Amino acid sequence: MVEVTEDSTLRDEAEARLRALAGDHARLRDDQWTAIESLVVQRSRVLVVQRTGWGKSAVYFVATALLRELGEGPTVIVSPLLALMRNQIAAAERAGIRAVTINSANPEAWEEIYGQVAEGLIDVLLVSPERLNNPEFRDNVLPELAESAGLVVVDEAHCISDWGHDFRPDYRRLSKLFEELPPGVPVLATTATANARVTRDVAEQMGEDTLVLRGALERESLHLSVVRLASAEQRLAWLAQTLHDLPGSGIVYTLTVAATQEIAAYLRDQGHEVAAYSGQTDPAERLAAEEALLQNKIKALVATSALGMGFDKPDLGFVIHVGAPQSPVAYYQQVGRAGRGVDRAEVILLPGTEDRDIWAYFASLAFPPEPVVQATLQALAEGGVLSTPALENRVDLSRSRLEMMLKVLDVDGAVHRVKGGWEATGEPWTYDAERYARIAAERGAEQEAMLGYLTTTECREEYLRRRLDDDAARPCGRCDNCTGTHRSQEIASAAVEGARERLRRPGVELDPRKQWPTGLADLSGRIKPELAAEPGRALGRLTDIGWGNRLRDLFNAGDGPIADDMFAAMIQVLAAWEWRARPVAVVNVPSASRPLLVRGFAERLAQVGKLTYLGELGYRAGSPGRQFNSAKRVQAVRGTLAMPTDVGAAITRCGGPVLLVDDRVDTGWTMTLGAALVRHAGAPAVLPLALATVS
Repeated sequence: MVEVTEDSTLRDEAEARLRALAGDHARLRDDQWTAIESLVVQRSRVLVVQRTGWGKSAVYFVATALLRELGEGPTVIVSPLLALMRNQIAAAERAGIRAVTINSANPEAWEEIYGQVAEGLIDVLLVSPERLNNPEFRDNVLPELAESAGLVVVDEAHCISDWGHDFRPDYRRLSKLFEELPPGVPVLATTATANARVTRDVAEQMGEDTLVLRGALERESLHLSVVRLASAEQRLAWLAQTLHDLPGSGIVYTLTVAATQEIAAYLRDQGHEVAAYSGQTDPAERLAAEEALLQNKIKALVATSALGMGFDKPDLGFVIHVGAPQSPVAYYQQVGRAGRGVDRAEVILLPGTEDRDIWAYFASLAFPPEPVVQATLQALAEGGVLSTPALENRVDLSRSRLEMMLKVLDVDGAVHRVKGGWEATGEPWTYDAERYARIAAERGAEQEAMLGYLTTTECREEYLRRRLDDDAARPCGRCDNCTGTHRSQEIASAAVEGARERLRRPGVELDPRKQWPTGLADLSGRIKPELAAEPGRALGRLTDIGWGNRLRDLFNAGDGPIADDMFAAMIQVLAAWEWRARPVAVVNVPSASRPLLVRGFAERLAQVGKLTYLGELGYRAGSPGRQFNSAKRVQAVRGTLAMPTDVGAAITRCGGPVLLVDDRVDTGWTMTLGAALVRHAGAPAVLPLALATVS
């Protein structure tokens, strides 16, 4: 049993616990000891803002061990990512601490875990922030945990603040948890990426007596550089060429899921062992990819920010970004994965011309405008408890934006999540337009600062650290600007041509919709086979770094005929399409914004392919406009899209499969309902074909 009254005895015990965790060479830093002492002796609330690799996890694991020896309850750690949880559990085991997790990947184990916690068999329980508002967990499990916890830890605490680069609404609930904890339960919050404003915000939410331990953010192993190349094919060829020379294994970050797949496929073609990794990757595949990187079985993971906070591989030799993140803070957080246990790690940024378009898309997902929020509150006030799918029939937001908005309203007290959905609380709520505008302005300033990083002639690390309000920032003496040694931009012309050919390889599959959206009055369940479309094809994704750039330019321009090279690529798509039966005719979806493009494309396809052009579908009373969720989109398209009599008769007469042509596929419901009309008119099969798909 440790003695909390003798600082020397306690510190000796803490040092011993640290060595069990990190090896015989490990010694506590002064701020580590200050944090541990504050938690174990004073039972204080502590916010630690320290660089990646500093040893923040050692603070809570050592504190946990000491508190458990004193007979205190288990530590509850709120942790945002599965990859981070897995690393934390492995670290806990090294220190002799029993740790388990509750998250979306292991629901079958929750009951058993709750029982083990109640019996005192578990030292650390890791909880995803989303669990905090699961009705059963929030109402039945969390109060008992809060009452019995020996320590509460919030990892990646910058997520609490909506000023932070990675704000998550579920984290906002923690301020309420802090208020409800019994007296004497210590709280630790940790982050490596919080500027002064975010640090103040988090500390205020933790409580007025919070001890803030903020250190210098220098990373002596990182060697930062920027390589600016004119085209996507140059960036890919340069990347494939450079990977051969980089030390060890690392991470290649991209801005979109599509780019992870595209770049990983190209690098594999060039002989590199890599794997794609994103939030859409199957959980088992993600775990296997993480293990492969940890064991140096692959050269790199090509990943989105889903592989980010807390991923712990001390010997990670490099981090490369193909595309710039939206802020210097987010960038410094991601590059902090590298060089934690090696003397030198390479950090390279390859910015792209498409970066701003991608930033603009993410910005469009911000908190919705006031009329949409008020419509949601009104729907809940009138409808009682409504599920998220039911709300989609009344509020025109995508599922992800609707859920994000509801989480914010829940934290604000305007709605409450209950079993079966959401309900209005009746509490007054005011749309804080001024605050949302300030946050949007802050995001814009961060983007401008990121652009400044690309062009600065000053020290790159100092530039990033100053954006994090690190007063100790000084020239690093290691980056390309400090040394005057900039990476060569030379690439073999054959390699660039090979990358161009790979990026311009046309064709992605369009998966047909199989289920109607929930909540519609007379459409439910599976789409009838006799009305369904076949799998379709598109030239490329708007988020691709190859055809995506050309396609975005096409849609940003005015209406007009398709370019010859793009049409030739579509012919390649058709030639590679292994359909069960060749189409005999072409019908196009009507377009209000690009009629010349869509109709001209369909007619040209028919002419070149020796197919019959049957005309286009029509609108009853104007186009459906734009909707953001499936239920609203189906209602709008269904109410406007129609089959002209002459086109329907022509489809009946043709008697064979029909190509259904459109310019782009967003939700997929226009193609689905258009295919149903064509099938109803007598086509035995409908093959959707579009220039672009969003995902």
